[in-house]
Amino acid sequence: MQKPILEPLRLSAPSRRGLFFIAGPCVIESEGPCLRMAERLARLARRYKVDIIFKASFDKANRTSAKSFRGPGIDRGLAILAKVKQSSGLPVLTDVHESIQVPAAAEIADVLQIPAFLCRQTDLLRAVAQSGRWINIKKGQYLAPQEMRFALEKAGGHAWLTERGTFFGYNRLVVDFTAVIELKKLGQPLVFDATHSVQHPAANTDSSGGDSASIVPLARAAISVGYDGLFFEVHPNPPKALCDGANSLKLDIFERQVPRFLDLYRLIRRNWVP
Repeated sequence: MQKPILEPLRLSAPSRRGLFFIAGPCVIESEGPCLRMAERLARLARRYKVDIIFKASFDKANRTSAKSFRGPGIDRGLAILAKVKQSSGLPVLTDVHESIQVPAAAEIADVLQIPAFLCRQTDLLRAVAQSGRWINIKKGQYLAPQEMRFALEKAGGHAWLTERGTFFGYNRLVVDFTAVIELKKLGQPLVFDATHSVQHPAANTDSSGGDSASIVPLARAAISVGYDGLFFEVHPNPPKALCDGANSLKLDIFERQVPRFLDLYRLIRRNWVP
């Protein structure tokens, strides 16, 4: 087993160490592609000495259509994530949708993620808080920034907050970059989800669409306004992805952009005027 790249894991880190990344496929499609993707991300983390957390869901319980691919399920999915963690040395993140999933997921995952639609689910937030794992809470597409203080209270105050856009009419999300001002007041690390923010929910009748060309520009903007981390769904071949391909970033584009994001982050921070 390789030495973990992000060590030691602390709730206040890695934001104190500079820009960090959460990256991986929307859902676990199968073992082989996950392992290969994690190895590429691990090489990237080592090359640029940057914290990258591998993310993938064992189940996507909120797909538009009941016919959509959801993933391998909790048992097989967590077994694959355990192999990812062991072979790559990367910490891993996965979603939990119900309190009953938390103990098993916490055995494997370093970060447990609360999906945006579930960020008000009191029992789920409390169960994740009791697990002792990091918590990444996605801001609901229907909530004002200041309302996220209640989610933090339910989670014991120990979590990251992730912005993923706000509903605007039908099938569209918009990003309000002034929200970072209110979110910063909550005192927790902030993550910007650059891929879900370009999603067009249910735009394809039975699945979501997206505007992948806007992913990188929005990520640059997020760095400029003060986000601590960036979240990307990445895939070697987004058109062939079984979930959220339309708003995923191609893996080789992500690999090219990471050093550019880091350069921008350092430039902004050197010239930051409080």
